[in-house]
Amino acid sequence: MSNDWSAIYSLAPLKKLQRLFLCLLLSLPLVTAAQSDQMSQARQYAEAKEYAKAIDIYEKLYDQTPTNQDLYHEYYNALIATEDYKNAEKLVNDQIKMRPQSPLLFIDLGKIYDKTGKSKKAEDQYDKAIQYINGDDLLTTQMANSFTAAGKEKYTIATYERAQELLHNPYIYGNALARLYAKNGDVDKAVNTLLNAGPAQIGGIEDTKATMLELFGGDDQKLLTAQKTLVKRINAQPENPYYADLLTWLFTQRNDWDGALIQIQAIDERNREGGQRLLDFAHEANRQQQYDIAVKALDAVVAKGNDKPYYIIAKAEKLSIQLDQLQNNPQYKPEDVSRLAKDYDAFLAEAPQYYATETVSDYALLEAQYDNNPQKGIDLLTKAIAQPNARKDFVGSCKLQMGDYYILAGRIWDASLIYSQVDKAFREDALGEEARFRNAKLAYYRGDFQWAQGQLSVLKASTSELIANDALYLSVLITENIPPDSNLVPLKRFAYADLLLFQNKDQQAEALLDSISQAFPKHPLNDDILMLRAKLAEKHGEYTKALDYLKTIYIQYGKDVLADDAVFKTAEIYEKRLHQNDQAKTFYEKLIIEYPGSTYVQTARKELQAMQANP
Repeated sequence: MSNDWSAIYSLAPLKKLQRLFLCLLLSLPLVTAAQSDQMSQARQYAEAKEYAKAIDIYEKLYDQTPTNQDLYHEYYNALIATEDYKNAEKLVNDQIKMRPQSPLLFIDLGKIYDKTGKSKKAEDQYDKAIQYINGDDLLTTQMANSFTAAGKEKYTIATYERAQELLHNPYIYGNALARLYAKNGDVDKAVNTLLNAGPAQIGGIEDTKATMLELFGGDDQKLLTAQKTLVKRINAQPENPYYADLLTWLFTQRNDWDGALIQIQAIDERNREGGQRLLDFAHEANRQQQYDIAVKALDAVVAKGNDKPYYIIAKAEKLSIQLDQLQNNPQYKPEDVSRLAKDYDAFLAEAPQYYATETVSDYALLEAQYDNNPQKGIDLLTKAIAQPNARKDFVGSCKLQMGDYYILAGRIWDASLIYSQVDKAFREDALGEEARFRNAKLAYYRGDFQWAQGQLSVLKASTSELIANDALYLSVLITENIPPDSNLVPLKRFAYADLLLFQNKDQQAEALLDSISQAFPKHPLNDDILMLRAKLAEKHGEYTKALDYLKTIYIQYGKDVLADDAVFKTAEIYEKRLHQNDQAKTFYEKLIIEYPGSTYVQTARKELQAMQANP
């Protein structure tokens, strides 16, 4: 019995200790919660710049938990904000005693010395911090951020360079270092760093281009320095296509397309590519409206000989680019059209298999729209359709085009018939919807507004955004301009003027628009008339006049359906006709901000992004 009691008494102290431990354990959350509340209060004081109150709380909390790193940083920042450098230094030194291997503390101490004019002592601390870099990514990033925040970019660079050295990895931190070198004026080093890091980037060469644009875009001298640096790299590694591609791109950024072409030809010859790279370059040059350069590139492919795989392709591409050039030149001459038509004839004689391709539809467009010979266009398309190897969708597209040329020739019923053929053959296809829209517009031209509206009401729900938008505009145009008294004269005149414009009878169209304005000066068609006048002016290269018409629309008719169209077309004229990108950006931004529901917003965003990528 006595043994049992002794055992019980021997357990009593242990139970007391357990109870004490349990009490302490239960009290910990209360202490933590209390500290958290006090920390929140101190932060509020610091944010309100009531630093004395914040410091009072931080000091008490620090005495309780000096190992709390969040607390240390907030306490340190508050002391620095009040220029209490003495206590800040004491605080940092106290931390160093606890964590003597933490380089971030040496940086904090160096900042204090900098602020008190002890630059030599500050540099000693920064140098000491650099020695503690061990290759750990988190530590490297924290140190770099700390140096950058202190305005010590020299040491930020040293941090990254030391990490690269320890890791034996010239790619890591490449973009960050390149930005720092560029910011500090060392373009040569920035480019070399980007070139080292480029192959390791996820986006490859496109990422390198994007970074170069960010760092050097718009500064021709920096781009030239980058170009020279790249030439040195190519001379050292001529077999590396990555560098050659970048150099070509740099030439184009400096608008030195001739230099770019020389590089492309050299690469093509060196790698025995047979002209593929030259073809790609011609496409890009054409996209940038560098037509002469594009043609030179294609001529270089053709010069390789008719036994080469890209010979015929290059010839066809050249015709397409020359047509683009003609279409974008309001001052083209009749002899330009005749010369190009002869080139098409010669090409089709050499490569008759191209009668079943877009080359013939392009040739038909040249004849019908630019040589005022719609019958020749119709004949070419008829021959294209008859080709045994012609694809069904190609035939449908040619028939739509043929319908347009019937309209040019004044054969309205033939146009309607062929549109109906396409509608029937492609009932559930986009070509069928396009055919129905063109037939509806043909009815509008003829003044049969009721039948047109019946078709348009269905087409407004088209899966094709372009057709749906066009159908919606035409439907609204008809609805808004049929007055209660059913006086259709103004709308019929306007529709006929629209037809005349389509038929390239511009003077007659202009005269008819004048007659509407004079006879019905306050008619709701006024903004639509202005839009047609703007189209006419742009067509004839009278861009200032076109901009004036569009300005009247978005200022006087800013709440009407054509306002966003006017803003968008203004941006397009500035960008694509006048090449004034700053003005174009202004109007694309105006469209996005003032007309957020416009169907042009998405396109405007894309154009803005493209201009930012290629300033």
